[in-house]
Amino acid sequence: MQILCLLIALSIMVGGTAYPPLLMTTSGKVDHGLATLVFWSMSAGFVYGVGFVPKNIVARWLLSFWACLVGLLVAGLLKLFL
Repeated sequence: MQILCLLIALSIMVGGTAYPPLLMTTSGKVDHGLATLVFWSMSAGFVYGVGFVPKNIVARWLLSFWACLVGLLVAGLLKLFL
């Protein structure tokens, strides 16, 4: 699962750098809610993907495998339906 998280984080990093309009609305403005979810997923993917496990229980959950997937799923649904 660590490799999957790392691959998700790397693909978000490359995709956001190569094609920034992915994080924009149809009117051309930045969608801050979407960007927050995507970058949370990317951060969790990098942290969990390299094997770091925070000692703080809240940080451990916010930077876990499940947080990476939930952030990405909610961001995808937000982009798809709004």
